[in-house]
Amino acid sequence: MSDHQHDHAHAHAHDHGDHAHPPHGEDAHAPVDDLDSYDPESLLMEQALRELLIEQGVFTAEDIQRQIDLTESRTPALGAQVVARAWVDPAFRAALLADARPALESAFGLDLANTPELTVLENTADLHHVVCCTLCSCYPRNILGIPPAWYKSREYRSRVVIEPRAVLREFGTELPAGREITVVDSTADMRYLVIPLRPAGTEGWDEERLAALVTRDSMVGVAQALAP
Repeated sequence: MSDHQHDHAHAHAHDHGDHAHPPHGEDAHAPVDDLDSYDPESLLMEQALRELLIEQGVFTAEDIQRQIDLTESRTPALGAQVVARAWVDPAFRAALLADARPALESAFGLDLANTPELTVLENTADLHHVVCCTLCSCYPRNILGIPPAWYKSREYRSRVVIEPRAVLREFGTELPAGREITVVDSTADMRYLVIPLRPAGTEGWDEERLAALVTRDSMVGVAQALAP
């Protein structure tokens, strides 16, 4: 029986709006140059529109640079703190799973009012979640920072839906044969964050120590949290 037959991978179909597709790499984890996803005409149109909006006073060049700096300053460290808090605080975990944005705004002081919806999924001994974006590269940047190149590659986006167990194996992640794998599809309107299984042997650990075990890949679902 194939991996696909063993796994119940559910690709959730969503409308991704007008997102441009990322460049198509040959390898599952091949580096991706984001500029390759735009043709010269698109780049010229973007520049012309940006200059027009600045000229009309909609925003300033400084506003753009501040947003760029803010985006580049975000890292998976915040997501790791969120996961660690969920591991030790049942009330926060319940609130996070029920409605992530207000839970994060309350617990971490984040302003997520103008960001896409965020759904938090919890891995268990019976169910493992993996996140992808089948049409482009939608990703919870406010929590995890800039997505890695492999997340945007065609190989990952197409294969993880069809053969998730094989793809996880390429990341070094071996799951028990009986554990169901569900693949969720991020969209322009919805992002996903995975709470990985808490590693055994971490009883009594504080949040800072636990957060060090949480990796970006474990919050996407292609890996598990680090062993202590």
